[in-house]
Amino acid sequence: MTRVWRLLGWTFALLLLAMPVVAVVNGWIGAERWPIRTLALQAPLKLVDEATLRSTIAPMAQGGFFAVDPVAIRQSVAALPWVDAVDVRKRWPDRLEVRLTELRPYAHWGEDRLLSDDGRLFVLPSGLATPLPRFDAADGRVAEVIAFHREARPVLVRVGSDIRELRLSARGGWSLTTVDGLEVELGRNDALPRLSRFARLLPTLGRDPAGRVLQRADLRYTNGFALTWGEPAAAPTAPPASSNA
Repeated sequence: MTRVWRLLGWTFALLLLAMPVVAVVNGWIGAERWPIRTLALQAPLKLVDEATLRSTIAPMAQGGFFAVDPVAIRQSVAALPWVDAVDVRKRWPDRLEVRLTELRPYAHWGEDRLLSDDGRLFVLPSGLATPLPRFDAADGRVAEVIAFHREARPVLVRVGSDIRELRLSARGGWSLTTVDGLEVELGRNDALPRLSRFARLLPTLGRDPAGRVLQRADLRYTNGFALTWGEPAAAPTAPPASSNA
């Protein structure tokens, strides 16, 4: 019986010793004695909203240095728009360091996603409008679309244009729309050489003597291409001349 009471006594003593430690670690006590005084954001932020970032971290740091859970903070910050990777560290005695890298959007992918420059797809943050080009293709062909865009874009930029939309069909046919609204069908074979040959003529085609606007170019021909022209732009109407009585 004495042995049982002795064991209970030691157990009770250990509980008394452990309770303050548990209380500190859980933030029940000690927040005033060991507070987090400095939140260091070690990142140049371009897309992540700093106010939102701080308001996400602040409630999780109120329990004091020992109660701060870096894993929980990391998970919460990683869920914010534009965040790619997060590293959270505590520095004794009162410093919390958060280092993050942002996603770098390269293009819109379909209607509701963005494509990062390293080929990852992520959900488009609500209410966001960007001047990025739009790509349309199957998810499994991301690398192929990025590679083609990086080769095709300089071809058009050199002649004063750019790509607004780029599409790759299920059958492998390329098509694009320029920033000027010109639709270009490139087909499946030799798409880049066809575009290069056509781009050399774009400055000339843009100066149509009749004032017509080039709307569509079909480059899927062996020895040429088919063009579709729009009506000439209407000349602005001059205001009526005023007369003095």
